[in-house]
Amino acid sequence: MTTVNLENFYKRADEAEKEIAFLKKEIELLQQNVETNNSIVNSVSMDEYVKLKQENIKLKHRVAILKRTVEAERAKSENKLKMSENNAISLYDTLFDLFKKAISVAYPDVCDPPVIIISNSNERFGDYQCNSAMALSKQLRNDGITTKPRDVAGNIVSKVEESNLISKLEVAGAGFINIYLKKEFAQKTLNTLVKNGKILPPYTKKQKVIVDFSSPNIAKEMHVGHLRSTIIGDSIARLLEFLGHDVLRINHVGDWGTQFGMLIAHLQDRFPDYLSVSPPIADLQSFYKESKARFDADQEFKKRAYNCVVKLQASNPDMIKAWQLICDVSRKEFEKIYTRLDIKLMERGESFYQKHMEAIVKDLEAKGLLEEDKGRKVMFSKRDNEIPLTIVKSDGGFTYDTSDMAAIKQRVEEEKADWVIYVTDAGQSMHFQVLKHCAERAGILKSCHRIDHVGFGVVLGNDKKKFKTRSGETVKLSDLLDEGLKRTLEKLKERERDKVLTEEELKIAQESITYGCIKYADLSYNRNHEYVFSFDKMLEDKGNTAVYLLYALTRIRSIARTANISQEKLREMAENIPISLEHEKEWKLAKVLIKFPDVLIKITNDLYLHHLCEYCYEISCVFTEFYNNCYCLEKNDLGEIVNVNMSRILLTEATAITMEQCFSILGLKSVAYM
Repeated sequence: MTTVNLENFYKRADEAEKEIAFLKKEIELLQQNVETNNSIVNSVSMDEYVKLKQENIKLKHRVAILKRTVEAERAKSENKLKMSENNAISLYDTLFDLFKKAISVAYPDVCDPPVIIISNSNERFGDYQCNSAMALSKQLRNDGITTKPRDVAGNIVSKVEESNLISKLEVAGAGFINIYLKKEFAQKTLNTLVKNGKILPPYTKKQKVIVDFSSPNIAKEMHVGHLRSTIIGDSIARLLEFLGHDVLRINHVGDWGTQFGMLIAHLQDRFPDYLSVSPPIADLQSFYKESKARFDADQEFKKRAYNCVVKLQASNPDMIKAWQLICDVSRKEFEKIYTRLDIKLMERGESFYQKHMEAIVKDLEAKGLLEEDKGRKVMFSKRDNEIPLTIVKSDGGFTYDTSDMAAIKQRVEEEKADWVIYVTDAGQSMHFQVLKHCAERAGILKSCHRIDHVGFGVVLGNDKKKFKTRSGETVKLSDLLDEGLKRTLEKLKERERDKVLTEEELKIAQESITYGCIKYADLSYNRNHEYVFSFDKMLEDKGNTAVYLLYALTRIRSIARTANISQEKLREMAENIPISLEHEKEWKLAKVLIKFPDVLIKITNDLYLHHLCEYCYEISCVFTEFYNNCYCLEKNDLGEIVNVNMSRILLTEATAITMEQCFSILGLKSVAYM
């Protein structure tokens, strides 16, 4: 934000404080009137008494409105002071504040007036619209005041403060207020973006956020079922990190429980010298299947397995050693997948919460929140139609419910988390709903905490059934990534890119396209829906796909490179050369680019990443319109550059920077050559 804008913020903050002081005085006078009316009630007639009573009701209502206005103005002035040169401006929030204030001034007696701001897809009716007049007219009519929506709209327009964002306002139709943006605002915003060489996030109140995602089970290979949680969780974490939140990425792995007794007993039989010689158990999937088969078929082995679990929970050194060996092998395999997909996580499995589980049981018992149910100890949320959590099993053991209650308490009280996000399949939505309600009942969660379950649908094969191998087994994630690399390389060779790119460039393009396609295909769908996993569709170079967008960005970046203009040079040029927005296609592209803060704020509210994918595609489509209608480089018949439109080159750079930031949040890696 420029120095001029900062000064303006401070000036408006001072004005807000003066208005607050004025409103406080008005409140005092109104309260005195109420007290005066109360004091003379005993000496008046019944009719006068009724009138005074009605007047008091109106005065108290007015006081309540003014108090809310005071708080709103104070909060707004504080937010303005918090905004600095490190934040981009949200068009929606700015327009919302302007019209909220205008409506409050125009209709001060209306309680909680509607403020409806929408983005307009039809440019003939402005860039945005305020559609409050119709709803406000209806509200006034209910209060006994009849006025046409169009007149209400005109009154609102007359009270809108001058803004460096708005070019003009017009009342249209039944009472729509068309809002036209100023080109100068977009021009300054985009020039600053290029000058900084990076895009700035919008202002958000900084919070400690825990994102719980991926969460595979130790001793089992990651499969396609872990794909969505890993990709969606990583993208959410990237978004919140960009916005400046303190994000803790947690991998809540399954590293405790009965299955470890089974695995340890099998380890003892297969590799009796495991305490001194590291056992060759790289293929944990096969090792797990062998131990499970013995557990199901051999009662003696099953008894030994249960005995191993008891010893493990009692921290027997030999059992702990065996457990650590198994966990370490799994971690190395997980890390290979995470490295390939560029995912960063902190492992904190169920074992971490063992002591916390013991504590949560005591705490819930002390509060009288546990009930006996067929030998179990359960906790009800006291909400209708919600099943209870099983905190202690009939054999005295703990459950996933116990672990999750212990985890949420640890995260809120020890990690000081303001916001916890769980990224799992939609089938667990009821569990997390009950967990949240039980944590509220236990006093762990307060009104200041935000808890979100980010659910998602399953991945389907081409047969529209759950994605499996031909033999009916779950698809290993490593095999899926390998298949993607193979298919991408085939596509690149079909287009003879291997003849144009160096071996290193070809490898970079292959990996960028493969992993980018897999991520983008997942994120571009509404996460609530199932989606069909198809490499053929993912690798298409047309439509809303990663290949198309990666290619679009590479093409945009090549424009300045063709003109032999470096990014450092572009930053220098942005100091003195204003970006051209005279052509309708230039202006259309600029308006899309300056929407970026609003797109991020929307995703922060609902945690649906497909909004960002749609925005990326919109940028690329509108950029194509711009490029086809507005020359950036002019060449002669020999293909030599004879003219460079610097202001348009700057607009291409602003586009590239915005797209790169979108890619970063989505976990895609751009490439210089494709």
